[in-house]
Order: sequence, then structure tokens, then C-alpha cells
Amino acid sequence: MDSKKNWYAVYTKPRWEKKVHATMTARGLESYCPLNKVRKQWSDRVKLVEEPLFKSYVFVHVAEEEQTRVRMVDGVLNYVYWAGKPAVVKDKEIDDIRRFLNEYEDVRVQALDLQPSTKVLIRSGILMDKEATVQRVLHQTVEVLIESLGYKLVAQIEKTNLIALS
Repeated sequence: MDSKKNWYAVYTKPRWEKKVHATMTARGLESYCPLNKVRKQWSDRVKLVEEPLFKSYVFVHVAEEEQTRVRMVDGVLNYVYWAGKPAVVKDKEIDDIRRFLNEYEDVRVQALDLQPSTKVLIRSGILMDKEATVQRVLHQTVEVLIESLGYKLVAQIEKTNLIALS
């Protein structure tokens, strides 16, 4: 009986992303290594090369019972964990990455840098579409202040659910 497959992110050894992806594919595992097209300048020429978009990360689409097979691939260090379990990456996020890379070249990845007093918009959950002010930045979450109804509500929200406002 096949259980549901999910996308997971795995850490790889530095500069092993393409090798890990090729090995997984050869072993019948569905994986995705987003490649960014970058123009490189050498002294005698300019060349378009493909580099991994996320350094030391590869995405794998497997069922829970296949996770051990992924760990056995040479170059894989471990899964990316969230709340004590391998973090599930949404199908939509993988599709968005693929679509974005098909349309643009020389894409840069930037971490969301949230500092206290930054204004943010909450993207999901019960507080979706509410504006808030960052109070404290924790490891994987941000404490935000939500001013509505004349009360101050403080909530811990995952960084991925926030959009910084200008």
C-alpha cells in the first residue's frame, strides 16, 4: 500500500547538490535540485552555467517509509527538521520555484531579515492578512504585536508566514 508522498528538503555536503540529485534519480527516487542560470565571466569568454539555487539543499519527493533510502545516498547529511520531524515542503512551493526559475535567470536567494519594530503582513493562519509589528525574533518564529480592537495581542508566528512591509 503506497502512502502519500511529500516533498522534503535534505542537507547535502557542500557543493554536492548535483551529485546527490543524480544519485537519487539513478536509485529511482524523485528529487529536485533547483538550478539557477548564471552568466560567468572568464578572461576569454562569458558562459551561461547552472548553479544550485539553494546551497547544500536538494528536495526529495518520497513517502515516509522511503526516508531511510534517502539518508543512505552518499552526500546526504540529513533532513531539514521542523518541530522534531523532517519538514514537509508544500507542492505549491516546489511548483513556484520551478515556474520562477523557468522565467528568470540569475536569481538570488535572500533570507528574510526581520528585526524588532519591522512592520509585517501575516500570510496564513487565523491572523491571515493582518498587519503586525515584530517584537522579538526567535530561532524559527517571530513574536509580533497585532494592534486591533484597541487591544495588543502578541503571537508567535513562523517566519515563513510573514511578509516584510516597506
